[in-house]
Amino acid sequence: MFSVEVRDRIMIGHSLPDPFFGPAQAMHGATFVVDVAFFRETLNRQNVVVDIGAALDVLSRTLKPLNYQNLDALPQFAGVLTTTEFLCKHIFDAMAAAAKSGALGADGTGLAKIRVTLHETDLARASYEGALA
Repeated sequence: MFSVEVRDRIMIGHSLPDPFFGPAQAMHGATFVVDVAFFRETLNRQNVVVDIGAALDVLSRTLKPLNYQNLDALPQFAGVLTTTEFLCKHIFDAMAAAAKSGALGADGTGLAKIRVTLHETDLARASYEGALA
């Protein structure tokens, strides 16, 4: 399986109001390094997985509404624990929709799967990986 990975970052604020999260229940900030990996079984006719420039553009547009935001104040996240794992899936859904719609170019429709990884620190990260139908 071939893969190409692109990277960006976001800075967010949020709280995780559940005793499970200890001190992270309070408002706090996070700077996430966001990696998105695109996978395909065979290379396209240009011998690439996906157009890297298009992938970077789509990732940037996907992250822009989250960057420098208090996630607790965004209507789409009302009542949601915006954990790192949850945000991985949120970003995955947007990237998968972009691939299916052609926003990654014609080659995006031939992708087998996408993996989104958010790095909280150099010591901890979370991912969501899913197949594209």
